[in-house]
Amino acid sequence: MLQKKYRLKKYSALTATYKVNNTTFDSNVCIYFGKEKTTPELDTKFAFVVSKKIHKRAVVRNRIKRLMRESIRLLIKNSRIDNLNKYLSIIVKANRGAIGADFNQINNSIINLISTK
Repeated sequence: MLQKKYRLKKYSALTATYKVNNTTFDSNVCIYFGKEKTTPELDTKFAFVVSKKIHKRAVVRNRIKRLMRESIRLLIKNSRIDNLNKYLSIIVKANRGAIGADFNQINNSIINLISTK
């Protein structure tokens, strides 16, 4: 579970991140990047989205969210990627390929997409 200071909760913050229209994606994950930081002291906030279009069962959607959350938590803990702290908010959205994916596949997708940005 992510710490509270890293969670993006408000609907207005989600829509503002979507409006920036700075995205990158692959078959497993799509990542929306918010505005770039002006002050480096602020923490980057994350949101995880898995829609009903991906899968109807909540068990499957929640599993995908847990995998994405754990991947981001480990990246924050190890501070492996510099681009992770470049933006105010990041939304990680699952694609259809994430249904059968294991943790390593989702983790590699997230690492590759964030490092290319």
